[in-house]
Amino acid sequence: MLTADLLKRLREALRHCLEIASICILASLAVLVIVGVISRKAGYSLAWYDEVASILLAWLTYYGTALAALHRAHLSLPGFVNRTHGGLRTVLIAFRGLTVASFFLLTAWMGVKLLGVLGGTTLVSLPWLPLRLVYSVIPLGAALFLLAELLNTIEEWLQTRLA
Repeated sequence: MLTADLLKRLREALRHCLEIASICILASLAVLVIVGVISRKAGYSLAWYDEVASILLAWLTYYGTALAALHRAHLSLPGFVNRTHGGLRTVLIAFRGLTVASFFLLTAWMGVKLLGVLGGTTLVSLPWLPLRLVYSVIPLGAALFLLAELLNTIEEWLQTRLA
């Protein structure tokens, strides 16, 4: 049985992991851009840095989106739902959960299909880096968003039942 305490610990663990991943990606992106700018000013342009920076930005977007979802700050209309009570609130929570889950299930499914299409292709500037690894953030980010929304929905449902 999922208790409020277990739910809180799951949310905290996910929040901690997403924050660390986001901070590491952001720090890597900042260092990479600074190194790229310095090398360009020194007359030696790194051929790969802008491609890798774009990838890191995409990864940061997916992890940051999941983190925002966990904090109920993304795609959930919390102000509108919080102003309702009783049965309408339960219906809105369920509708929102199903709508968001449908979108991100589709995103995850299409992301997995994309990984299958990519085969053994690699980055242009870094031929040792497989595109499957680069684009794995799509289904992974969608799954993280789904997990965050699932935890939010369960918590809201428990709060509605206790109110």
